[in-house]
Amino acid sequence: MDEITICGIHALGRHGAYPGEKDAPQPFDVALRLYADLSASSASDALADTIDYAELHRRVVEVVEGRSFDLLERLADEIVRAVLADERVLGAEVTIGKPGRLGGATATVTLRRARSGRFEDLQR
Repeated sequence: MDEITICGIHALGRHGAYPGEKDAPQPFDVALRLYADLSASSASDALADTIDYAELHRRVVEVVEGRSFDLLERLADEIVRAVLADERVLGAEVTIGKPGRLGGATATVTLRRARSGRFEDLQR
């Protein structure tokens, strides 16, 4: 299975379970790994035959900035759903971090979802 990875997506959002966390936008970092069959675009060299990275980036930023959740897990789930909206994406791994909130440490959550079957089967 082929992969597309996008790292370093930065967006400001209002997410958090503790008092005051949603009062002002805070930074969130997102990384995506998508699983798809890229054989058509590999042969054609045509953007129409692949997954548009700019569109993926836009979708992720839209979810982070346009919605509000208590948990990173819920935010990550919404991002996965937005990414899987493209039928060509067979599976996705989303890692989202909230930098600097724990005494300078960054907590991250990673969700892995497959369109059908087991996610592990996509990694072969």
